[in-house]
Amino acid sequence: IEGHKAGEAALLDVVAGAIEAGVSELTVFAFSTENWKRSPEEVRFLMGFNKDVLRSRRDQLHHWGVKVRWVGRRPKLWASVIEELEAAEALTKKNKGLVLTMCVNYGSRVEIVDAVNQVAALAAKKKLKPGAVTEKSFAKLLSTNPLGDVDLFIRTSGEKRISNFLLWQSAYAELVFSEVLWPDYDRIALWGSIAEYSTRQRRFGGA
Repeated sequence: IEGHKAGEAALLDVVAGAIEAGVSELTVFAFSTENWKRSPEEVRFLMGFNKDVLRSRRDQLHHWGVKVRWVGRRPKLWASVIEELEAAEALTKKNKGLVLTMCVNYGSRVEIVDAVNQVAALAAKKKLKPGAVTEKSFAKLLSTNPLGDVDLFIRTSGEKRISNFLLWQSAYAELVFSEVLWPDYDRIALWGSIAEYSTRQRRFGGA
């Protein structure tokens, strides 16, 4: 729980660092669909913490020109958390700066399955012809739309996995695994990850 609390300052510093670095979109994993498996005490804390952080920081993000977006499922998510997420979206919707996508109650496999179910429903209503689905049209059905493909995927805390996050969008992402724990990850660490990214050759399957 103390680690989660320290993560609030890390998030704000990373957002500030991303703005300074000229990053246009930043997507963060705040709570996954798998996090419900954690202890009831931790889940209750995380729900209340996410709500309180959004309420206390949205004015600051708005002042920075950040546009906040929420991606995730409504079922099981506390109504008070949804209320704060939607309030942050409404407050910042006209901002032209960094787009900060908060993934709360999100899982990439669930996102893809939900999109497949939309395809099936459209086909059943004869609004979609068999064989007409393309990568581009399918991507529009994802809950993260209009989020584009991920350029740089950063995983902190020494973990070497992507944990069901943005699977479709990260097909050609450059992966950077940082040993720095998330509560200690700041704008300097972010800039280091960006510097490593800048040394990569992105070929997208080409020679």
